[in-house]
Amino acid sequence: MKTIRPYPRAVITPKGERAAANGHPWVYEAEVERLESPEGEPLAAPPEDGSIVDVLTGKGRYIGSGFYNHNSKIRVRLISRSANDRFDEGFWERKLRYAWDYRKTVMGGEGSPDLCCCRVIFGEADGFPGLTVDRFSEILVAQTLSMGIEKRKDIIFPLLVKILREDGQQIRGVYQRDDAAIRRLEGMEEGKGYYPLPGEETPGYTETEIVENGIRYRVDFKEGQKTGFFLDQKYNRLAVARLARGKRVLDCFTHTGSFALNAARGGAAFVRAVDVSETAVGLARENARLNGLEGKMDFVAANVFDLLPRMEESHDPDSRFDFIILDPPAFTKSRKTVDSAYRGYKEINLRAMKLLPRGGYLATASCSHFMEEERFIRMLRDAARDAGRELRQIEVRQQAPDHPILWNVPETNYLKFFLFQVV
Repeated sequence: MKTIRPYPRAVITPKGERAAANGHPWVYEAEVERLESPEGEPLAAPPEDGSIVDVLTGKGRYIGSGFYNHNSKIRVRLISRSANDRFDEGFWERKLRYAWDYRKTVMGGEGSPDLCCCRVIFGEADGFPGLTVDRFSEILVAQTLSMGIEKRKDIIFPLLVKILREDGQQIRGVYQRDDAAIRRLEGMEEGKGYYPLPGEETPGYTETEIVENGIRYRVDFKEGQKTGFFLDQKYNRLAVARLARGKRVLDCFTHTGSFALNAARGGAAFVRAVDVSETAVGLARENARLNGLEGKMDFVAANVFDLLPRMEESHDPDSRFDFIILDPPAFTKSRKTVDSAYRGYKEINLRAMKLLPRGGYLATASCSHFMEEERFIRMLRDAARDAGRELRQIEVRQQAPDHPILWNVPETNYLKFFLFQVV
């Protein structure tokens, strides 16, 4: 670099250069060859965790700038590839406005009810590494998993609230779900609670109500999974609702009942919602009551891996369904356990295919990035072969567009969703 910039420099290996050239925003520990001062001298001490460093090739070419953290295997998370950027309040405000403008475009436009429950910030896909912000009506729920964002909350959170309010959105507070164990690997403590917006009182509640696809839900953003509600399947639920009319529907791994409720509202003759968690089943039942749908549904607390074989062997007409939905939690969160996950996905899909009558319908999903689409498709082929069934594809879908996919960042492409007729 010819111009001396005020940031320490991380010089990376050829392997790191290739990844960066392909647009990936992470520089791993093993890809950092050396750390230098802004003048190119050896550093007496490593940069402060969460501070900004410039990333350079071995020949001194500027690649980008990002957050440094010596605790993390992802040593640098890039936030910019422009040497003209200055990382002040204006920089973060531009990025936040860009993210919100994108949501307004892809989630139905100005005034769309879908903007009242959507993902506002999706980490690297929006240029905010390690930050998730979900909107549940008047509450923003944030989860911070990188030290660089952690140290800039006092800039980012008030700016985001200001931008949304200026756009006519009613926002009462920002709740932090920083109770993820991965924070400790980044050198941060776990915790949760309201972020103190300057000059404002924090709301005195941790539950709110949202409306998605015309269905009301109670969202417990303090104790619920992740940020309290899974928004990524929003439009996939509508696809299920379109097929459900007149059918007996079995919704496995129902969580808070979202697929089951969409099927019931779509005109299903009957819906059974199943989850291993008694708490989840209770929430699903309450959401059905909230929408006046409890009369055409029932709720079962059971392990799906045990339940499907029992139903297959049963001669009870009550165990017969012509539409089955499989939306399990991630069976793998690392490459090491992909083979085990493959067996789990195959087991439930095989059982569902055998349970369905010929001409029945199957919705099946995987929310694990590590279960890549090609492998998931291979699993479905194997399950169909072993079940003696053929799959007639209706639709292939992914996550809702408020969870944008960057083609140069495979980690942002995680949700697979297939609709089939089983013949």
